[in-house]
Amino acid sequence: MDATLEKLQHLWPEITMLIGACACLIAGLSSHKAVRKATPMVAVGTLAAAAIVLLSIGTVEAKHFLGLGSFAAYLKLAVCGMGILLVFVATGTVDKIKQVMDAEAKDGKAFNPGDDYKAEFFAFMLFSLTGVMMTAGASELVWLFLALELTSLPTYVMVATSRDRDKGLAQESAVKYFFLGALSAAVFLYGFTLIYGATGHTEFAKIAAYVGENGASPMMVIGVALGVVGVCFKIAAVPMHFYTADVYQGAATPVTAFLAFVPKAAGMIALIALLGLPLSDAHASAGDLPSLPGALVYLVAILAAVTMTVGNALGLVQTNLKRVLAYSSIAHSGYMLVGVLVGPMLAMELMKDNPEADTSLSNGTAAVLFYLIAYGLSTIGAFAVLGCLTRRDGGEVETYDDLAGMRTRHPFQAGVLLVSVISLVGLPPLVGFLGKLYLIGSAFSAGTSGSGYAGLYQGLVVLLIINSAMSAGYYLRIVGVAFFGEDQGQTVETAPPLRRAGGVVAALASIALGGYPSAGFLASQAKDAAEPVDQPDQVEAAAINGPASDA
Repeated sequence: MDATLEKLQHLWPEITMLIGACACLIAGLSSHKAVRKATPMVAVGTLAAAAIVLLSIGTVEAKHFLGLGSFAAYLKLAVCGMGILLVFVATGTVDKIKQVMDAEAKDGKAFNPGDDYKAEFFAFMLFSLTGVMMTAGASELVWLFLALELTSLPTYVMVATSRDRDKGLAQESAVKYFFLGALSAAVFLYGFTLIYGATGHTEFAKIAAYVGENGASPMMVIGVALGVVGVCFKIAAVPMHFYTADVYQGAATPVTAFLAFVPKAAGMIALIALLGLPLSDAHASAGDLPSLPGALVYLVAILAAVTMTVGNALGLVQTNLKRVLAYSSIAHSGYMLVGVLVGPMLAMELMKDNPEADTSLSNGTAAVLFYLIAYGLSTIGAFAVLGCLTRRDGGEVETYDDLAGMRTRHPFQAGVLLVSVISLVGLPPLVGFLGKLYLIGSAFSAGTSGSGYAGLYQGLVVLLIINSAMSAGYYLRIVGVAFFGEDQGQTVETAPPLRRAGGVVAALASIALGGYPSAGFLASQAKDAAEPVDQPDQVEAAAINGPASDA
């Protein structure tokens, strides 16, 4: 079959998403008010249709560069599921904006489509989610660059248009976000050019094969390092984290929820791919297990350590809730970088000797895939609660004091907030606990594998545990104020039903996936997505071209 046609076979979910985005544009500009109000449901239907299309064409790509046949399918299905929750939470966001309200037909005036951008808002959501799906299926550098930009560009517009222009908070945040995003794009694109210059290829499989035979040249190492630093912007990791708190605070709360998950997911996928390129036996620190060049191992380890520590330390001193959750998001990026660094190589080595080996606590990539779901559900639930409440003066809930007395005034929302925050801390029996368990387990396994970097991994395990304990300082403060603070009656619940439903579903999923058998099912799917399709023959090939470092 022609290579282009074969590629198109696996793009039908993305094509479905793009068609749905166009349908949102049409529905949102309809002259019929009922059709315009149905725009969020058009977006939900599009995401459901994309998931059905993906399942109908099959979930295994036999020629995936990483050798991980269901890697892309797992992530695309996750995007569809999380996307539905994010659309639920975003419902009603632009309806409260003065310009949009004035565009509606009233007092004898006809509907003014030029001032109503509900259509564009939900279309941009679908475009950005499509970018994440394309990132998951990327097989070469140019495709990866375009997919990352498709993920990011719509979010700049979403931030700018999510709130009224009176105070200019959203617009200021969008400008900061855009210029720093442009800078990061330049950095990782320059890194991509160095990778091409070092190997003569843009296709991942050919780059990995070249490095497997010749090792990674200094130019190749610098190119990957620049790519990693540039992608750090997408995941809000140090040193590209400075925009995060300002943008989270300036954007409307539902848009902040979108930013907390979608660009981060795309960035983590990109890092898994980028760190698969320079693997080679020539860099093996111990034994015959392919490894990253030492410079990249230390680079990612330092990024992980500094990111989780800076995020939690700054989160402890914040008073604005959205800034607290912004620094929380930074810290979680640091946790996931540990799993990205461990990668699937140790698990693949175990499976060469025993294809039936249980690699649940030794596969860093699988841990990251599981943690993305755990983090996504928990953070969407927390932001959904903040988005459901409004201060009596019409402003958003922003400070700890705004949550005081939720237990009596808004008991249902208080319960959702409790579940979401406890899951973010990583306490049982919620899905966040299992997510951290898998991350810590994979790093611990790497630290006891006889690797030359064993001490480094052991240090990251200790640091991850310490940082998780630090994070309890601000997470439990949120719970304490909500349940034991004095009710001052300064908030009201004004959110549309779909937003409430989004928070409830996220909280229930955090509970369900934290216990048997649901947790086992998700962990099994994540593990399958991070292992080669065929055993054991493909394991050896994947060990040459696999994604991240083990050791």
